[in-house]
Amino acid sequence: MSDYLKELNEVQRQAVMHLDGPLMVIAGPGSGKTRVLTYRVSYLIDSGIAPWEILALTFTNKAAREMKNRIGGVVGSKANYVWAGTFHSIFARILRVEAEKIGYTSNFTIYDTDDTRSLLSEIIKDMKLDKKIYSVGNVRTRISSAKSNVISPLIYAKSDELLSQDQANNMPMLYKIYEKYVARCHRAGAMDFDDLLYQLFKLLYLNKEGVREKYQRIFRYILVDEFQDTNYLQYSILKLLVKYEGSEENICVVGDDAQSIYAFRGATLQNIFDFQSDFNQLRTYKLEQNYRSTLHIVNAANSVITHNKKQINKDLWTRQQEGQKIKLIRAMTDTEEGRRVADTILELKNRNHLVNTDIAILYRTNAQSRIFEEFLRRSNIPYVVFGGLSFYQRKEIKDMIAYMRLAVNPHDDEALRRVINYPKRGIGQSSMNKIINYANEHEISFWDSIGKVELGSRTLNAIKSFYQIIIDIRRKAESTDAYLTTSYASKRSGIIDHLKSQNSIEGLSRLENVNSLLDGVKEFVENDEEIEGQIQEDKKLATYLQHISLLTDMDDNKKTGDYVSLMSTHSAKGLEFKAVFVVGLEENMFPSYLSLSSPDQIEEERRLFYVAITRAEQYLILSYCNTRYHFGQIRHNDPSRFLEEISEDNLEDFNALRTPKNFPEPKVLGFFQKHPDTRRLDLDPVDFIASPSDQIEVGMHVLHMKFGKGEVKRIDGNRDKKVATIYFDGINNPEKRIMLKFAKLQITE
Repeated sequence: MSDYLKELNEVQRQAVMHLDGPLMVIAGPGSGKTRVLTYRVSYLIDSGIAPWEILALTFTNKAAREMKNRIGGVVGSKANYVWAGTFHSIFARILRVEAEKIGYTSNFTIYDTDDTRSLLSEIIKDMKLDKKIYSVGNVRTRISSAKSNVISPLIYAKSDELLSQDQANNMPMLYKIYEKYVARCHRAGAMDFDDLLYQLFKLLYLNKEGVREKYQRIFRYILVDEFQDTNYLQYSILKLLVKYEGSEENICVVGDDAQSIYAFRGATLQNIFDFQSDFNQLRTYKLEQNYRSTLHIVNAANSVITHNKKQINKDLWTRQQEGQKIKLIRAMTDTEEGRRVADTILELKNRNHLVNTDIAILYRTNAQSRIFEEFLRRSNIPYVVFGGLSFYQRKEIKDMIAYMRLAVNPHDDEALRRVINYPKRGIGQSSMNKIINYANEHEISFWDSIGKVELGSRTLNAIKSFYQIIIDIRRKAESTDAYLTTSYASKRSGIIDHLKSQNSIEGLSRLENVNSLLDGVKEFVENDEEIEGQIQEDKKLATYLQHISLLTDMDDNKKTGDYVSLMSTHSAKGLEFKAVFVVGLEENMFPSYLSLSSPDQIEEERRLFYVAITRAEQYLILSYCNTRYHFGQIRHNDPSRFLEEISEDNLEDFNALRTPKNFPEPKVLGFFQKHPDTRRLDLDPVDFIASPSDQIEVGMHVLHMKFGKGEVKRIDGNRDKKVATIYFDGINNPEKRIMLKFAKLQITE
């Protein structure tokens, strides 16, 4: 027996050594899936199969490179001849060779997302259609879905069902856009990402003799990683390559139905179930031994996923140590959750000697990163946001902040350059160049030059409109607090309406990010939090901008390779960490409110939670908060239903899920706290009603949502400038100075 085969357990070895015929490997998390794939390719080569007759399909280039490197470590340079790559890269390689057979040249262009959006926008414009109804994002999603389901423009135009759907969505001309889009791509000698699959299917389907048979002979053995993430079109291509008269059907698919989490990208769990019925001679091996996680984590994963009805039954097990039970953080607010997560990370590092790269924070949506970023910065914990830009570096956030900066300082040239034509208002680059040139010639700001440059009447009207928008936001900023100003700016600028009109997953995500920014501003206004050792009393926009500029102005020279990883759960798939925090575990958040009406979508959300908890090796910390800012309002939250599905035997304190009406200040369960806090609130947050600030007097007993019970000791100033000195029982630094106008206090006596 080859030495590398001795590294495998019995089931892994059987899967690797199964040479001929269809094979399915159901690989649970941490069960050695990558090792089985790479050793299987190595074993095929050792068994006399030519490496160029092996096709290994992955979903990332990184996975393909890792596979080739590992194969090379076993069989040497022969690994270089294996066809290993992503679906798109391998199929593009084939299309380059065979393009003429489908009317393309071999040097065709591959359009990226921006190219696609630009072309669709031009077509919609040429057809004189309403861009708000025919939003580019929505049209693009529809066309992508059609291609992924092997629906050509001709079939689309003849489908009563599809046309009826478009009619119901007030987009009856979508079939025509699809037709024009395909024609324009072809005329330009271009394919988009979907075409790399669609056109290959077309090539193989229409050219049985010659092309299809050629590649059936070349690819004698096919392996597919992450099979649960394939869509209908990908599986259709695989069947064209594998299922034919006289074929031995040498295809091996590796995946896990319990980790199918990409339905929104077109992936279908049904492919795994169809594979079982499409191949009569199928052999199935289940990799159920987990090498990654402790016993408590593995058992928790099993107890959660058993609630899904649509699945292939399996039972993860491990020989790893029992480990620590799963910890819960129950927080009163999302701010408290962010602070306690940061504190717990410090405890893990100090007590368990973890380094930052051992730790990950996982959330359901990228918009949730903001609060954790802020508290990690305050604790001097370096971090990197994966699967997207840092919250304050995201385009929609930078656009919003640019309007806010102009409201404070209209001479901010970079802010004006960024948003003068966003959302689009008819100020083209040539006009902007005139403004820039005039400003440079006269050494004045862009703002001062926009009323002095000679422009066409239409452009001049657009300039005047932009000018008035900034003036209106400036007036708002002078008369009210940061939240009301920012909320006004988001609407007056047109950003909110613009994002809503996109009507796509991408647009919804951007809108969520803007709303998360607004929640952060609302929190800044209503919370009297210590910043750099001082209570922040000024709630104006300028003060907020200064506050976030300190948070986002990171020194690149201080960055090191040791950082905490922040990412969405979707981005964490395939990764592992010694300690994992899964945060925001509340109903409507995780599971997402978008999934609540569909049992299938709830099951996908549960699979996503399963993926999250199985990223952890030794320490798993789950957190949720009882109240969270949502669209500028405090919302009371119930714990996620998924938390209730974890066995009590695996949780350190299952009672933490049972929040009483008069709940105490939340605590971190299972971890040492330097400063225990025992104060109580007498009211549920949903019942809290702030008393009018002009009724607050010295000697009164009051209730604050964060600081608890307190007594008003002194009031300074008058009218809107009144500042109360309040002594709060049972907290560190009990004496707080709070501006009454923004205090949110309830008189209790």
